[in-house]
Parts: sequence; structure tokens; C-alpha cells
Amino acid sequence: MKKLLTGCLALVLCTSCGNGKNGTDPFDALTRMVDSVGFPSTSVPAIDSAVVLKPLEADELFDDFIFNYALDRTLQMQRTVFPLPYDCNGTLKRIEKDAWQHDNLFAEQNFYTLMFDRERDMDVVGDTALTSVQVEWLYLQQREVQRYYFQRKRGMWMLDSISRHKIPEEENMRSGFISFYARFVTDSLYQRQHIHSPLMFVTLDPDDEFSILETTLDVDQWYAFRPIMPIDPLSNICYGQPNNPNSSTKILKVNGIGNGYSNIFYFRKRHGEWELYKYEDTSI
Repeated sequence: MKKLLTGCLALVLCTSCGNGKNGTDPFDALTRMVDSVGFPSTSVPAIDSAVVLKPLEADELFDDFIFNYALDRTLQMQRTVFPLPYDCNGTLKRIEKDAWQHDNLFAEQNFYTLMFDRERDMDVVGDTALTSVQVEWLYLQQREVQRYYFQRKRGMWMLDSISRHKIPEEENMRSGFISFYARFVTDSLYQRQHIHSPLMFVTLDPDDEFSILETTLDVDQWYAFRPIMPIDPLSNICYGQPNNPNSSTKILKVNGIGNGYSNIFYFRKRHGEWELYKYEDTSI
């Protein structure tokens, strides 16, 4: 499949979620930027007698469910707890069923984003035993995060609450990376100063798409190859991969939705400054 995008990047942070294996066109998760603000467990809502809810095949993997949930208006209404608790900066409201507006989440985008601390953590998505997953929007300018809490009950994934909160200033490491990234993608001079040279570059061999080519780029070559990086807001799915608030490394990953796009960006903090030291493009 040919590339539909020249590139993109995103970021989202997670504190704790689950493990797993990939399904077809999986939606990968990113580590959360702030701790979850939880709600008491909510029971599966009463359903009209004419409607019989049953677990779907897509309920096995959250990746499959969330895409169906985002696109299917009827399914979204059935799989949302009403009245839905909504905590907006400490003020708790409840959204009634007749006031709910269909939410496409990130399904209308060409990509979704994720973040990890370590390379080995990238294998933790898609666990079929998961019972709790959060989908997030991270608003960089407002320094806010909106989080959708999904629970699997009786074999069915349900949205049972939403919260929107300011990102705490005391989240020094996470906020530090957010500030760095926000400037890195908007300030070309700053970006040039925070790219390690030579930059490790991993891509598909142009002569054999089943082979990986590992090489390096200098800063000028980076500007010739660099993808477009999304800025605000950024999406995130948190399954439960570990996140150390003192981590000095961050891995930012973006996958295309149905277009074969895949980019990974590796950052590390050295001598008090973040830098991009590795870039991987395995788009097909």
C-alpha cells in the first residue's frame, strides 16, 4: 500500500493500563501524561426491552471495539452508561441520553498516536484480558487532558465516565517533555538544536520491502526526510503499559488508520536537555 501521509507524530502519556498482542489494524496505546481521576464503578445500564445487548466479536480486543464505537452511532448509544458522569475540572455533571452527541473520537483522523518509556513496552497492547482502558485527548495549549473511561462488564466494553482536568504543574518530567515537544514541532531552529547527529534512521529497504535498512542521517538530511508532526490536540489510548515519571527516555509512535503508515520517534534526555536520537519509518 502506498503512503497516504508524509509523516506525523504524536504524544500521549499514560500512567498505568494492561498488556497484549496485536489484532488486525490495531489501535496502539500511548502512556498517559497525568494520573487517572477515577469514578466509582458503574453498573451496566438498563436497556430497553426491545434491545438485546450481546458481546460482539469486537469486544475481545479493545482495539476493534473502539473503532466500531467511534463509527457506529447505534452501538455508541448502547455502550454508553447514561446518565454519564462527566467531571470537568472538579465539577461533576451527568449527561443524559437525549443530550448526548455522537463522538467520533479519533476515527476521522488518518492516524492515532501512542507513547512509551522503553522499547520493550511497545509489546503491551491488545491484551484480551483487559477490563479497563482509557482513551484520551491531550490539549497542549490549554494544558488539559480529557479522558474517556471504558470498562468491560459481562463481556461488553462500556463507556462509564469522562473527565477533563488541568495537567498538574508538579508533573515535572511529563510537563517538561510536553513543553519540549510543543516547541520542537513548531520552532525549526529549536528543533535543529535538539537533534542528535548522526541521527539513527531505520526504514524499509527500497529494494526489498521485507528487509529493514539501518543507517544514519545528519541534521540536514533529517529536514529532507522529516514527516509532518501533529501538534494539538493529541490522541492517546492507555492500556496499562508502565510509565516512570522520572524516565529520561520517551518513544513517540504514530500509526496510520488503514493506510500502512508507521513512524516511531525516540527521544532521550541528556545533560538536562531532550533530543531526538532515532527515527523509524516502516510505512508500506
